[in-house]
Formats: sequence, structure tokens, C-alpha cells
Amino acid sequence: MKKPHQRTPLRAFTHALTSPLTWLGCSAILAFSPLASASTDTPPTVQSGVLTIASDLTYPPYAYFQDKVPSGFDADFSRLMAKHLSLDANIVDTRFADLVVGLRANRVDVVASALYMTPERAKLISYVPYLKTGSSLIALSKSTQRPQNPEMLCGLKVSTIKAASWTPKLERVSQSYCQAQGKPAITVLEFPTSPEALMALRSSAADVMMEDSAVAHQLVQTMKGELEVTSPELLYTIVIALGVNQRNPELSEALTQALQRATESGEYAQLLEQYGLAAPTQADIESSLATQPQ
Repeated sequence: MKKPHQRTPLRAFTHALTSPLTWLGCSAILAFSPLASASTDTPPTVQSGVLTIASDLTYPPYAYFQDKVPSGFDADFSRLMAKHLSLDANIVDTRFADLVVGLRANRVDVVASALYMTPERAKLISYVPYLKTGSSLIALSKSTQRPQNPEMLCGLKVSTIKAASWTPKLERVSQSYCQAQGKPAITVLEFPTSPEALMALRSSAADVMMEDSAVAHQLVQTMKGELEVTSPELLYTIVIALGVNQRNPELSEALTQALQRATESGEYAQLLEQYGLAAPTQADIESSLATQPQ
């Protein structure tokens, strides 16, 4: 992944397609409350005339507050999708671990918060993919720990945001590699927000931090010599998608069409270029949804 564009503001974090447009739905699990529709031309939403979007606004460059206004790629993208649906965008600050819960409880219409596509989540929600990324390992510059991959994390404490897609993967590495080789297990320390996971690293409560690659590289740039990305390549490459309630296929289809229109108009390509991000391929999408060996 390319390094995020340097024009993206960074203050919030220090303080605290050309691609396939596939949406993937599964069987319904929860009963779905009636939805409102502003007109026959707009999809049903929780609030008439409004697209309500849940996003963890502690996570630049994807989502954060700037001057009390939701900002970042996902905020800009959400507003772009709402515009193409002829809806007003209402972005609701929600902690990452609560995003899918709120979506399935019909409190919001969409999750737009660097939400990784995983086979586990695909059982709960529908997807509209729009980015690809991966994770990176971060260490203090003064630390002697320089892990380049998950297999080098045996015996280390790793801080991360709660409910991250890489946590179960680290647990598998800990069991199938570290403990199988007679090495100490990986200790994963989960925190409600990424800034709290960073605080654990900076206070030496954790040896390493694992984070989305775009976030990690921007964080290193922001901290000016205090941190280093120690993994030379993307780890666990994966696709980011909008999350939509499975019981609202009309909205999933409408968002897919909105993304197509934004792609044809060139607006989405311009947004990708602004943030230095990339769109996924069909192979990327299929890989993200492939069930991992236990």
C-alpha cells in the first residue's frame, strides 16, 4: 500500500474503483425493524431522508474528528455515497467493537470505519467492498524488539484495537507455531481505541503494536522518530468494505450502484488519489473471505 497522502490532518490521533463492486449477503439472524424511505427513489433507511453511518472517529487517516467535524477517508467516502443516494449523511461516532452490534440492532444503516471483510463477519452482515489494505507491526525506535512477521512475536505483548480482524490470526500463530515450537505464547492486549493501544506501546506496557498499515505509517510520520514500522511487507492483506444489515438488501444494492456512479464520474478515483489508497480486485475480495485453517 502506498503511504497516505501527507495533506491528511493528523492532530486527532496524537491526542488521544475501478474495482469489482460486489456485495455479499448471508442469511438473516435478527428480526429487522421497519425502515423509512424518503421516496420511492431512495433505499429504506433508519431515518427518512438520512443515511446514518457508524464510524469509530479515533482512527486516522480513515475516520477522526477535525475541529469537531467527522473527517478522513471514510467520512469523505460516506458523504459521497449519501450524495449519490440523494440522502443526507449523519456520521455517528461509535467504538469499533460496537459497530457491527449497532448495525445488526438497526441503530444505523451503514458501517464505514476501516471495516475488514472476514468470513466471520460475513455471517453477520452484508458487504460493499471499496478498499484494500493490510496490517503492520510498530515498535518504539529505542526498543530492541524488531519483529518482521507474526512468527517473531512469540513471548511478546502486542497491543491492538479491540475486535481487530488480525487478533484471531495472532492467536492461531501463538498456538500452532509458538507453543508448538516450545516457545512462549503471544500475549494480545486489546483496547477500545487505537490511541489507547498506542499509549500502551509508548508506556512500554506492550512490546509491539499491530495496526492497519495506512494508520501505522501515518502514525510513524506523526510521531517523528519515536516509532518504527518493523514489518517490511503488508501482513494479512485484506479488503475494507461498507457493512450493511443483511435484512436491507435494497440499501446494499443502492450503495453498490452509488459506488459505480462515483467511479464513472471520477469522484472515487480522485478520493483514492487524495489519500494514497487503492481499490480491491476480485481476487483480493475472494482472499479476504476465504476461511482460514484452524
